[in-house]
Amino acid sequence: MSRSRWPKPWRLLPGPRTTPFTFGYTLLLVATSLFAEHADPELVHRLLQASSTDVEHLAQAPLLVLVASALWIAGGPASAYAVAFLIVLTALERRAGALRTAAVFFGGHVIATLATELPVGAAVALGHLPVDALQRLDYGISFGVMACTGALAGLLPGWARWPLLGGVTWFAVSNLLLSGDPVSDSGHFLALVLGTLAWPLLRRPRGPRPAAIVSGRC
Repeated sequence: MSRSRWPKPWRLLPGPRTTPFTFGYTLLLVATSLFAEHADPELVHRLLQASSTDVEHLAQAPLLVLVASALWIAGGPASAYAVAFLIVLTALERRAGALRTAAVFFGGHVIATLATELPVGAAVALGHLPVDALQRLDYGISFGVMACTGALAGLLPGWARWPLLGGVTWFAVSNLLLSGDPVSDSGHFLALVLGTLAWPLLRRPRGPRPAAIVSGRC
């Protein structure tokens, strides 16, 4: 293999020109993570509560909390989902473009959140869960990351696609069976499935860029 064909490690990280969505989002997450680490803990807790996509907040201000909840990293910037965010979204955006990557991320985040929280509200209304389940703290980027992981698998060659998809599916299913947080873990599995459903759309070639308009004025 020639030197020019050796993999370049820096291509695993986002850049402002090649992956503008991932790069800008990363800067935003770095800012909120630094704030969460150094700001007054009581203030941070209040902001996280206000950003939570629990049933009560979804009923009051759904659009606000669906956006605000994706501005924080549960577990901090050293968590597995933070690392996966950098690698997976960079790889997906290089292949699918910024708009499609953003659509997969936020589509997975929103749909998985609603699909897991609305049954909680129904269970409380039927008396199967206590009332305080309506205020469970729920925020983070993990649903979006799982959706993008499922989507990325469809754009990789077979030798990489199936090991990635099999490994992440095993991770999601084992957590769902063994974890004490079935709401979040069922959302992770659902988001992964949603990402795979986006394969046909992502495999369509992106349209050509519009030609530059040449003005005749001096």
